[in-house]
Amino acid sequence: MHFRTGIRAAVTVAATALVVAACGGGDNGQDNEGTGEQPQTGAGKGNGVLELGYVLPETGQLAYLGPPQIQAVNFAVETINDAGGVLGKPIPAVVGRDEAGQEAVAAQSADQVLGTGVDAIIGAAASGMSLAIIDKVTGAKVVQCSGSNTAPTFTDYNDGGYYFRTAPSDVLQGPVLANTIIGDGHSRVALVARADDYGRGLMEATKAALEGSGATVVLAEAYDPKATNFSPVVQQIKGSNPDAAVVIGFEEGTQVLQGMIESGIGPDQIGVYGADGLRNTDLASLVAQGNPGQLAGMKGTAPASVDNEEFVQRLQEFAPQLTELQFAPQVYDCVMAIALAAQKANSDDPTKFANEIVNVTKDGEKCTTFADCSAKLQAGTDIDYDGVSGPLDFTEAGEPGQATIEVYTYDEQGQLQTLRTEVSKLNQ
Repeated sequence: MHFRTGIRAAVTVAATALVVAACGGGDNGQDNEGTGEQPQTGAGKGNGVLELGYVLPETGQLAYLGPPQIQAVNFAVETINDAGGVLGKPIPAVVGRDEAGQEAVAAQSADQVLGTGVDAIIGAAASGMSLAIIDKVTGAKVVQCSGSNTAPTFTDYNDGGYYFRTAPSDVLQGPVLANTIIGDGHSRVALVARADDYGRGLMEATKAALEGSGATVVLAEAYDPKATNFSPVVQQIKGSNPDAAVVIGFEEGTQVLQGMIESGIGPDQIGVYGADGLRNTDLASLVAQGNPGQLAGMKGTAPASVDNEEFVQRLQEFAPQLTELQFAPQVYDCVMAIALAAQKANSDDPTKFANEIVNVTKDGEKCTTFADCSAKLQAGTDIDYDGVSGPLDFTEAGEPGQATIEVYTYDEQGQLQTLRTEVSKLNQ
């Protein structure tokens, strides 16, 4: 069993490539009947059938991220089953529950999914919701894999070797965001972030990168995301006299952006930036109803989710109603890595296949599909699964050692556009 060790890495940013923007959302179509059962230690007993569950947002602030992630789970399962399944048997229908953006609900959902005896859980989407369930899941010796947790907290988390993520740590995203700001000619930067592990983690990573490049951080403040009035946050930004401001938030960030525009520090006056939590095709309409062009020029960064055109086409054929694709490739890769690890371990027992998840993502013969990778494993070949979200190359902490980060913007009509992607790597 690999255990999380303290990995402290410097970050470099490399290779820029233009990509075509794409976007996508839909229904989950999953069984959502609650069992009410409590988790059982070692719920996955190795019965020869790989059983999966998810805890993902069906309601709450991140509900727009639910459809692409849920459908990515469904699509991955169908792809695996069409290729013969895992251990020669199909993966059964996935048991799904709502994380809802509330710790108590997420915890109850995890209890219900664990109670069905799953071998692995996909999710949660939000870092805060994963922190609400990680001890339950990994403590039950069940694998947890998130496609969208980016808080640096998880790198060193004591999870017994059962937690993994295909989304990159914000240690990788922060420098790209900082370089974007500095590249636009800004040198006095205000940072505000929601007061949780995601917000603080990305704010600190961005702050360090900004200061390391010679910029002055005039404000670095965490705010209560459950506040009813964000005017004090806006006034702090304005009072710091920045030439650029970064808002690291979820849905509540729209209120901060509204206040900034009303106070004369919108994208027309200073550089305004966001991150993955605000990357939403509807953001401009939510911020300025009837006049989405007011957000024109705002930029941000996010783990790239739309770079693989072949995957995008296949997913949209599978789920035509999708209108948002963020983190769908990363979630798909969670399911694939788990399934391939079970194949390599020749067991659906998470105490056995958890040891193989890192191994199937690096140092072997390259393969990109479940069918090809599975055939190589059956032939006794070590594999290196390169996912639809990119090369995974997991570190011993169970997370990508590099990431492709998208730089996005909003145009004069308030439409979300991808400007470019940048590869960010850990120096290990």
